Amino acid sequence: MILESLRGGLIVSVQAEASSALNTPEAIALLAQVAVANGARGLRVEGLARIGAVRRAVSVPLIGIVKRRYEGFAPYITAGDREIAEVVAAGAEIVAFDATGRTRPDGRDVAATVTAIHQRGLLAMADCATEDDVRRAAEAHADIVATTLCGYTEETRGTTLPALDLVRAAAASGRFAICEGGVASPDDVRAAFDAGADAVVAGTALTNIDVLVQRFVDGTQRSDLPKAAERTVR
Repeated sequence: MILESLRGGLIVSVQAEASSALNTPEAIALLAQVAVANGARGLRVEGLARIGAVRRAVSVPLIGIVKRRYEGFAPYITAGDREIAEVVAAGAEIVAFDATGRTRPDGRDVAATVTAIHQRGLLAMADCATEDDVRRAAEAHADIVATTLCGYTEETRGTTLPALDLVRAAAASGRFAICEGGVASPDDVRAAFDAGADAVVAGTALTNIDVLVQRFVDGTQRSDLPKAAERTVR
């Protein structure tokens, strides 16, 4: 039922930079309401307090994650049982986690992580980087396989995003396939669905206002722009 409500739709990742004035539960909940009011079928939200605030504000399915770094370990997206428990407590229906082959701080592999999520009654979303990740996640009975981490691991760095070849592999796995990462335009959304995605996640291009403003400010740094004093006033 939850996956069917997401099928064919847009999921908006509502997250802010750690230092942003928008990185509060209240602001994230407001952005989430705007996304839903304009057609988002679901939301991806980070952090116990922020997930909880969004859960109280909207009724669409929530993909919850907790980002927490552990010294000596690369995975930081819902990296252990503590983080899974926080997503569950906050009221999300889906737990997204790092499903790469990298060692997790809790020592669990992908299959054990999927089992831990299912035991808590939630759906498991595997954030993958490669076709091997997709295969392992599908074999572990993850409910969702996503392209989230393609381009963000050492072996995939530099991959053109969105990772449409990985979308095709995810669709071929037989699991619910989500395209996430590098979705920057409506054309990217259409391309992802054409490649077989069941749903598409867009984030930075819609809700990361800090990054968007910085990109526009960067556009003012062109050396060939005339200085104000040199412009002719008409």
